[in-house]
Amino acid sequence: MMKKRTFLLAGAAATLPLRALANTEPVIKVLKTPTCGCCTAWVDHVRQAGFTVEAQDVDQDALYAFKDRLQIAPELAGCHTAIIGDYFIEGHVPAADITRLLAEQPVARGLTVPGMPMSSPGMGGPGAGDAFDTLLVGSDGATSVFASHS
Repeated sequence: MMKKRTFLLAGAAATLPLRALANTEPVIKVLKTPTCGCCTAWVDHVRQAGFTVEAQDVDQDALYAFKDRLQIAPELAGCHTAIIGDYFIEGHVPAADITRLLAEQPVARGLTVPGMPMSSPGMGGPGAGDAFDTLLVGSDGATSVFASHS
């Protein structure tokens, strides 16, 4: 059983819609390659959801080195890597899952959508391909399904 971090919304923040809550969260810092169109589309997706994003273009070697520093296993990798607060966000994770992660604050390393599912944000969106799961990567590296998307 995962321990949860305490995160309480008080006052006006407790009544804000999820989009407004995203505006109060830390900046999402994204590393991506300059020629990756789906990475740029994902950045647009999280910005449209209300997050502030700082995207940095790096070469593939620097991106792989960053994934290695975060201990993201190759089988969990996507095409871009982001950090928000104490968490990594790997690949085409939906903005709603990031909002939920920040609200629930589980003890974990981050979220990942391995590979590049066609129906994920930035790739084509709902209905463009197969269902996919967002995985929660625990502090021990073990994964569990955080959200399923069809």
